[in-house]
Amino acid sequence: MDLSNRTVFIVGGTSGIGRELARRFAAAGSTVAVGGRSPEALAELAGEGFGTISVDVSSSASVASARDAVLARHPELDTVVTMSGVMLLEDLRDPAHFEDAATTIGTNLLGTIRVIDAFTPHLIRQGAGTFVTVTSGIAFLPFPPMPSYAASKAAVHAYSEALRAQLDGTGVDVVELVPPAVATAGQEEVNPHALPLDDFATEVMDLLSQDPTPHEILVKKVLVHRWAERDGTYDDLVAQRSAGGPDHAPSRRA
Repeated sequence: MDLSNRTVFIVGGTSGIGRELARRFAAAGSTVAVGGRSPEALAELAGEGFGTISVDVSSSASVASARDAVLARHPELDTVVTMSGVMLLEDLRDPAHFEDAATTIGTNLLGTIRVIDAFTPHLIRQGAGTFVTVTSGIAFLPFPPMPSYAASKAAVHAYSEALRAQLDGTGVDVVELVPPAVATAGQEEVNPHALPLDDFATEVMDLLSQDPTPHEILVKKVLVHRWAERDGTYDDLVAQRSAGGPDHAPSRRA
């Protein structure tokens, strides 16, 4: 991926990893628009010179409106990054967790699908482009206090694989970004081993610029998650990650 001349729309890029990637793409020479729900965050990004668009991925109408707005400004759009996500703690012994499960699936999985569906016709007509989906190391090595988050990210991984297969021959690529714990959104407060955001973003941009671009963007810190089953460490690591129960980590809504 030539990072110096892309036109990128980052959905859910108003904070954390998405915001840093927006800055990195722009610094590399790409044109970047950022979508999100927070008016305050969008205003800050506009002050940095980014194009900004209000979008709520839980609403098909909002996603369609955002698509129309970004394509009106950037008809040459060739890269769509789907960052929107929530991380919520759930106690599966209490049926009241269901609302959080529905929110998680509705945002992380269905939100991703809404964004992809909205932009697929444009990228296919263009004959070139890239979807960047975002999963997590937790997709491959579950974190039991966040069961629906793990399930949603595993589903996005499977969906990304299917999307790549179905778009084969269209000129549209599918790249899956698989972050480990990154020192943002409260992770740094509870996980001293969380990867610093700057280090993570540097490694990601280096991997994206490889020729050919890998189907999965795996920074070194996430390899222990991605290959736990293959390496025979899965059961022990899941048991370690179960310690502390559902109060072990911060929730995040983005």
